[in-house]
Amino acid sequence: MPGHNNVDNIFSMPNYIRARFEGGYYFFTVVTYQRIKLFGTELARRCLREAIEKTQSRRPFETIAFCLLFDHLHYIWKLPEDDTDYSKRWSSIKGQFSKEYLKLSGQRKRVSPSRARKGEVCIWQRRFWEHQIRDENDLQRHVDYVHYNPVKHGFVQHVEEWPWSTYHKYVKEGFYGRVNDFEQITNTSTEGFGE
Repeated sequence: MPGHNNVDNIFSMPNYIRARFEGGYYFFTVVTYQRIKLFGTELARRCLREAIEKTQSRRPFETIAFCLLFDHLHYIWKLPEDDTDYSKRWSSIKGQFSKEYLKLSGQRKRVSPSRARKGEVCIWQRRFWEHQIRDENDLQRHVDYVHYNPVKHGFVQHVEEWPWSTYHKYVKEGFYGRVNDFEQITNTSTEGFGE
């Protein structure tokens, strides 16, 4: 190609640079490898909860909203004022979960050739989606999205039917009313929600 000295570099994966703002609010989507439905078992949910708690005790973050589905999760964190390193937190959570889950479940490590070269197992997708929350409206929209996700994927008809979500905490604390219709709860259209 004209102007390119090294054709290999044209098609190589660019270095991904993540936004880093101390003390910021972040929305995450983390997905299992090949979307395996891992979190349908109590063992997997317990291992994840323990991995999150261990990571939080060493590298604090505040949970703003959370929803666990069978093959992915959505999470909103607020990081401490002097901290930007959510990547190490996710690496810790994924690593601790994988080690404990494989040990307790008795499942063999599934490893693709590329993951074997990097010492990885096939439990999580390598990357995660992150979005820095811009303002209060953006935060509210993402909290609503996190809570609505089980309805969006057809697992339940009403948000309150899904047990693995901070929605119930929000109702208890008075942020949402006890209404079966999500659009009435949030006064927001569900059109335009992301993944």
